[in-house]
Amino acid sequence: MINRERILVIDDERTLCDVLKLNLELEGYCVDVEYSAEDALKRRLTDYSMILLDIMMEEMSGYEFVSRIRADEAMRNIPVILCTAKDGESDVVEGFMRGADDYIRKPFSMKELVLRVKSVLRRSVNKTMNNTNQLIIYKTLVLDTEKRECRVSGEEITLTKKEFDILALLLSNSDKVFSREEILDAVWDNDVYVVDRTIDVNINRIRKKLMCYGNNITTKQGYGYGFKKEE
Repeated sequence: MINRERILVIDDERTLCDVLKLNLELEGYCVDVEYSAEDALKRRLTDYSMILLDIMMEEMSGYEFVSRIRADEAMRNIPVILCTAKDGESDVVEGFMRGADDYIRKPFSMKELVLRVKSVLRRSVNKTMNNTNQLIIYKTLVLDTEKRECRVSGEEITLTKKEFDILALLLSNSDKVFSREEILDAVWDNDVYVVDRTIDVNINRIRKKLMCYGNNITTKQGYGYGFKKEE
């Protein structure tokens, strides 16, 4: 289970990797580093919320790496940001054609990089919400995302719009723990000011309403929430 957002940095510039790791960890991310695409492919890439990589590396290029993971169904939706000194229009087009989600040119400021990372991760969460199946089922808990109905053992459970959206997000991604910020970005409009405490209040209400399934909503202390499916 992913307990926090994990980012894999792939670049053969070791000093840059150290700087990226430090700055991203200061933002609360868990960061791993590899100095080649070949070594990165040996990792279980599905554990990562995002991959940040260089294009020009000694053996396998960043382009080829992106093509490799996009050809694998399990890794097709992992967000990828390309970081490179190659800044021609054709280079940018090539990156997006291969399946990159964003492209940032070297040299870049750490502030810009962090903003790009947050933006791409936010889009990834929203995409997950939009791709949710019409019916999300766990044992006798059923969410109908088209009719906006929630039922437990056939009994309808009344949820507010926000409660329904939070539960749909957690239940459809039971292998992940979402930070409060991710839940806010996915469920609330960007122009609405909401404090983190609002998430906690909604989660507590959902737990009470779900009765026997309330305890399946787990808390990662100091981070956020997830939905744990039991065998």
